[in-house]
Amino acid sequence: MESLLNKPRLVQMAKDKGVDAFIATSPENVTYSSGYWALSQWIRRGPQVFVVLPAKDLEASRVIAPTSLLDQLVDQEDVWIKNVTRFGFFHVDKVEGPVSEADGRLLDLFGLPDEKDGLGALLKSLRSEGLDKGTLAIDEMGLMPGQWERLQQELPQAKIVPATKLFREIRAVKTTQEVERLRRVATIAERSVDAALKVARAGMTEVELARVFHTTTVQGDATPVLGCIGFGTRSAMPNVHPTNAALRVGDVIRFDVGGRYRHYRADIARIAVLGEPDPKIVRYHRALHEGVLAAFEAIRPGVKASHVFEVAMEATRKAGIPHYARSHVGHGIGLDGYDMPDLTPGNDQIIEEGMVMCVETPYYEFGWCGLQVENTVVVRKDGVELLHDTDGALRVLA
Repeated sequence: MESLLNKPRLVQMAKDKGVDAFIATSPENVTYSSGYWALSQWIRRGPQVFVVLPAKDLEASRVIAPTSLLDQLVDQEDVWIKNVTRFGFFHVDKVEGPVSEADGRLLDLFGLPDEKDGLGALLKSLRSEGLDKGTLAIDEMGLMPGQWERLQQELPQAKIVPATKLFREIRAVKTTQEVERLRRVATIAERSVDAALKVARAGMTEVELARVFHTTTVQGDATPVLGCIGFGTRSAMPNVHPTNAALRVGDVIRFDVGGRYRHYRADIARIAVLGEPDPKIVRYHRALHEGVLAAFEAIRPGVKASHVFEVAMEATRKAGIPHYARSHVGHGIGLDGYDMPDLTPGNDQIIEEGMVMCVETPYYEFGWCGLQVENTVVVRKDGVELLHDTDGALRVLA
């Protein structure tokens, strides 16, 4: 199976930046670089996992993990790194007699030396690989207070540079495996919206509609993450959280939603109206839709992100909202809900083939409603490919 990590891009980045090794520390970068989703690291601060990626020999890469999380190294098919260091005490018992192949592998990992301390294990690994005198790009986001300083003290001959931004640049161009996961989760989100709209009726609450949306997400083998669902004037709240507010005829229903499938995120927006929509709703939504479609036409490899922003804004204003104002019209998506690139006026990052992004034109008018079009696309050599079935046209419910 193809790894999630874009290995050629990482190697080229190392060459361009003079980096001898990348060290992943944050949940997103650990999973991206190794395929290892370490449960405790994702749900709370404190448990740490490190991945060492020597640029000249990726086969020598190493996962440094707490003993309590070793079972996931055995149980997850995405993990491609074979070298493992464990640290920390965790007790398990074993039956007498033979065990399964997976349990045998897990017991082998439990039999590795206990390095006691995660950062100490990282330092030992770097020294044993001869990287303690090289240039180390360390993802600073997953370090605990004081650890950056300790690394500098313990590795006086190394040049240590922050790598969070470098990892984001590497992650910006997706592998085939990543694109397929993003396609799947975007489709799950879209179908979950459809399922909710099929049962929408006057008197139904936001919570009840959200329950249908999230249930369908789970039935599609994804995990609920994002569920901004609001009716009527509440739809203008940018981060609306479902309540017991009831749906009325004429109300806008705004979805800004998504889930997670095999670690990858969805983020799409859809608008529906129960009954005949107000002409202003139709006019404004059409303008927002035109803005997104214009952005699609502008997105090509070699184009600046800021240019896409300008095109989307101009198209939206010309199509019917002359006062339209936004700080961005989209963002990359992957393991993180906000990957590179950001489609902002000041971002001159060059769009590349293989980037996946959510292109969006939200509009919030307090006291009236919120409208939003948000679609997910992958950049191909000659344009964009939509990663779900529909492009966000206004839905009118009878």
